[in-house]
Amino acid sequence: MKALIIEDEPLAAARLEELLIKHDPLIEVVGHCDSVKKSVAWFQENNPPDLLFMDIQLGDGLSFEIFDQVVVDCPVIFTTAYDTYAIEAFRLNSIACLLKPIKSEELRTAIDKYKASPYFTGSPAAMQQQIALEKVQQLLTKEYKKRFLVKSGRHIRSIPVEEILYFYSLEKATFASIIGGKTLLFDHTLEQLESLLDPSRFFRVNRKYIVSVDAITDIITYSHYRLKLVLKNCTDEDILISREKMHDFKRWLDK
Repeated sequence: MKALIIEDEPLAAARLEELLIKHDPLIEVVGHCDSVKKSVAWFQENNPPDLLFMDIQLGDGLSFEIFDQVVVDCPVIFTTAYDTYAIEAFRLNSIACLLKPIKSEELRTAIDKYKASPYFTGSPAAMQQQIALEKVQQLLTKEYKKRFLVKSGRHIRSIPVEEILYFYSLEKATFASIIGGKTLLFDHTLEQLESLLDPSRFFRVNRKYIVSVDAITDIITYSHYRLKLVLKNCTDEDILISREKMHDFKRWLDK
C-alpha cells in the first residue's frame, strides 16, 4: 500500500511514518508535502496513493483547499489538533480522523477501516466521503465574530476581537477588558459569547471568565488538580481552572 503524508510539522510527519511502518512494513510512504501548494503540485505530477494522511491546518491554508484545485481520488485519513467537537463531526460523517499526537491503536483502527471500504472514484462510498467532507469543512471554516458594537455612554464603539483580553460576568452582567485597561459592558451572556468567539483564540476557563490567549501572563500550579491564571489588567487573584477543564485548556494552549 502506497501512502502520502501531508503534514507541515516535520516531527509529526516522521512519527506518523514510523507508526505506519510499525503497523505494516509493506506500507510505502511515497512522499511528504508540507503545504497546500506542494500538495496540489504532487497530485498533478503523480498517480494518487492508495491512502492519504492529511493534516487539516497547513502553513499556507486549510488542506480542504487542495480538493478545490485537484482531483483527490483516494481515501483520506485526516490528522488534526482541533477540538473534540470537530473530531466527532468527522466520525459521525464516516470520515476517519486522528487527533494528534497520534496513537498506534487508533491508527491501526483507521487503516483497517479503509482496507475494508470500497473507496474508489465515482463509487457511492467515495461520493459519500465527499459529501461528508463538505459538511465538516463548513463546520471548521465557520465565521466567528471579528468585532462587537458596544455602547459607551452616548457613544457606540466597534471593538475588534483582537483588542479584547477577556470577558467576565459580575452580578448577572457581562463585561470585557480591552487593551489599554478599559472595561466595557456587553449585552451578551458568556454562553452566547462562547458560540460567537473563535475557539482558537478564546477559552472558557470557568463559569465566570472567557480569556484570550494574549491575556495570559502567567499560569501557576494551584493544587494537584487546578491551575491559577494571571491576566493582563486584572486584579482578580482567584481565576482557577478546574480539573475537568485542565486537559482541554492545556491542549488549547499547545496549538
